[in-house]
Amino acid sequence: MATADARRRLRNRPIGATILLTIVGYALVIGTFVLDVPIYPDLTTGQINLLTHAIAVINTVTTILLVLGWYWIRQGDIENHRRAMISGFVTIILFLVVYLFRVGGGGTKEFVGPPLVRSAYLLMLAIHILLSIVAVPIVLYALILGLTHTPAELRNTAHARVGRIAAGSWILSLVLGVVTYLLLNHVYGYEFAAMLVPAL
Repeated sequence: MATADARRRLRNRPIGATILLTIVGYALVIGTFVLDVPIYPDLTTGQINLLTHAIAVINTVTTILLVLGWYWIRQGDIENHRRAMISGFVTIILFLVVYLFRVGGGGTKEFVGPPLVRSAYLLMLAIHILLSIVAVPIVLYALILGLTHTPAELRNTAHARVGRIAAGSWILSLVLGVVTYLLLNHVYGYEFAAMLVPAL
């Protein structure tokens, strides 16, 4: 009964639910970066690197799920599309948990490489971050519509149009995230941000 009531509220107020969930997500990320909330344990370099690699794997899996979801909906396979998109959302929540744990417990890495490559890296990173921020409400709105409407009902909503924007921006953001991960951790190098402060 409570689940049916919650679903009905989501169905009737998808924009309100989207705004509320977006604010909660933004607050978690901004709070981790800006506030020194003592909820994260201090991580060793090895633990930070392990979590960094885990994030890259999660992002790669999420990208594959989203591409499959996009493919299946274009083939008219609604059920597999639905499964892929819900699974992609679950893996991105897992990403958020691991990411906040890593940043809150160990800080961030700074790219060390040739100036031209560094410029390209920073541009890709900026686009990745911007798309990540912008995609949150779009993805949530498409997801809420998808979870609260039948396939027939979705034809009369903005789900398909919003979903294309959400999936496109989300996939591009994830791909850029994986590319910057490879440049930072495997092709060139990095220094921890905390290590750079004393040198300034």
